[in-house]
Amino acid sequence: MDARMPNPVTLVPGALDALLALGRAAGASGLPQSVTDLVHLRASQINGCSVCVQMHANDMKKDGQGDERIFAVAAWRDTPYFTEAERAALALTEHATRLADRPGPVPAEVFDEAAGQFSEPQLASLVLHIALINAFNRINATTGQVAGAWG
Repeated sequence: MDARMPNPVTLVPGALDALLALGRAAGASGLPQSVTDLVHLRASQINGCSVCVQMHANDMKKDGQGDERIFAVAAWRDTPYFTEAERAALALTEHATRLADRPGPVPAEVFDEAAGQFSEPQLASLVLHIALINAFNRINATTGQVAGAWG
């Protein structure tokens, strides 16, 4: 398997640095890393980004998260492995990732549930992390990046 082209973030000067800087800025809000990891993995599963699914599942494993949680992210609603805050973050991630799937793509109740679980700076970070991982997923999927081939 070969990518269609080298990853655009490595070809456009400053692109990778800019995306990584956004990730660092979003990471400074106190949002738990476990939530960030779940968001990154779930959006990547939805978007079919093999690079990010592998990367973020491995990150979760390195951070000490159990196989049960990692394997169950795609079916989070039907498992006992996630806190209410994590469930709120996963629901927001799914709605914000699938914007075109329904009218009113992010229902008020989904947003309000997340807002009730996180401080405003944490919620802002969550929204930025969802946008960031979706950007990486779209870049990787569009250009056919291969899991394990880089990064």
